Amino acid sequence: MERSEAEAIYDTGRDSCIALILALAQQVAQLAVHNERLEERVMRLEEERRKDSSNSSTPPSQDPPKSRAERRAQAREKAKQWSKRRGERKPGAQPGHKGSGRKLLPEDQVNVIDHYPDACESCGREFTLDERMPCTRFGRHQVADLPPVAVIFYEHRTHRLRCLCCQKHTTAKLPPGVGDSPFGPGLQAAVVALTARNRVSRRDISELSGDLFGLHISTGALDAICQRAAAALELPHKRLVEKVLCSPTVNIDETGWFTAHEQRTLWTATTPEAAIFRIAEDRHRDRLEELLGADFKGIVGSDRWWAYELIDPASRQACWEHLKRDFAFHAAGALAEQKQFGEAGGELTKRLFETWHAFGEHADRERLAGDMASIQAELRELLGRAARKSTYTRFHRRFAKNLIKLWPALWTFVTVEGVEPTNNAAERALRGPVIYRKLSHGTQSDDGERFVERALSASLTCRLQARSLFAYIRELITAHARGDPLPALV
Repeated sequence: MERSEAEAIYDTGRDSCIALILALAQQVAQLAVHNERLEERVMRLEEERRKDSSNSSTPPSQDPPKSRAERRAQAREKAKQWSKRRGERKPGAQPGHKGSGRKLLPEDQVNVIDHYPDACESCGREFTLDERMPCTRFGRHQVADLPPVAVIFYEHRTHRLRCLCCQKHTTAKLPPGVGDSPFGPGLQAAVVALTARNRVSRRDISELSGDLFGLHISTGALDAICQRAAAALELPHKRLVEKVLCSPTVNIDETGWFTAHEQRTLWTATTPEAAIFRIAEDRHRDRLEELLGADFKGIVGSDRWWAYELIDPASRQACWEHLKRDFAFHAAGALAEQKQFGEAGGELTKRLFETWHAFGEHADRERLAGDMASIQAELRELLGRAARKSTYTRFHRRFAKNLIKLWPALWTFVTVEGVEPTNNAAERALRGPVIYRKLSHGTQSDDGERFVERALSASLTCRLQARSLFAYIRELITAHARGDPLPALV
């Protein structure tokens, strides 16, 4: 508005000026409300922007990019913290530590190659063949190597004989399991192990078999081997699922998956001795019900994803590592009360883990419950203050209310044997499949999903039991081809 326009309004009289002032006041009020909303939105966006893998459940692959200087500064800071924690312990071998090296095998397990000096290192006289006699003291150096070709080809010939009595010809039949595949159980087991455990692609296995073994095998033949292995694993995998779901405690987690470029979810349920995987349509509550079944009566360790609200908090253990990251997120918040809440929660979490690690030393559960009592009381008071409705608690109030709602699930590990305060077991179980997914871009069919479920379950279960996956698959394929009883995973 120009000055001349304002003077014209003023000249029109008192009523016109009052009407203009009221209109302007109304606009200011509307702009103030709009500005408050925008400020709230900016603060929330800044809160979301602060989330990364160190203070939330965001995977490291989704962390924002950092400059080279930022990465170096972060690495130096971590190194300083590690040095303080270790008492200025330098990396690498420490002075006075006991050395370790490869032990020499006994002579009956090696091929001996004798070496003799050609001439005297003092006068230069050459030694004769008669002088080259083994001595009682000699140096030993062993070298492990692979033979040039490790694949042996067997040709099975079915001969035909004529009976002297009836003059009829009879042709021999192949032994059970020989005619099912042109590849033996050892080679098939190696292909499955390389695929499931080592995450080698079909094309790379084809090239590798040619380079190492002189065997040319197509990617289609390799896929057929994997499908035969999946069929052989059907019954052992079914028994494995039943065994895991009968356990008193399981840890469950889920991650994204793709089948034919469509979104899927890979679920896992783990115990200290076994693990199972299942590819489902999504990560909703119905899929959790399908995974656990109607008869599951054990304790579930998990994160706080909403689908797990299906489980009674008294039969559940929430992951404290996730809580640790959440408290760290709020400790770096914009509001003073939010920051105090995060710092106090982080300190309580630190004390909780120290108490839990001490329990690993004394193994006295009554003492554990007594040591946790003060932590429980302080945390309950902290959550109660944070849950009240106030502008100062608007960023952490929801988190505090969620923990109050889940309160029994925070402390199951204190009273129930075999329950851990974290869900690390399930998260570790998913690391291999996540790498598998990134390398293979998921699966392409339902048959591919079944192979992934069964092969990865067998792979991780064998690892947890310190068993050889290769030896198990070879035994399984041999028994399946002959119609013998199949070896169990548990």
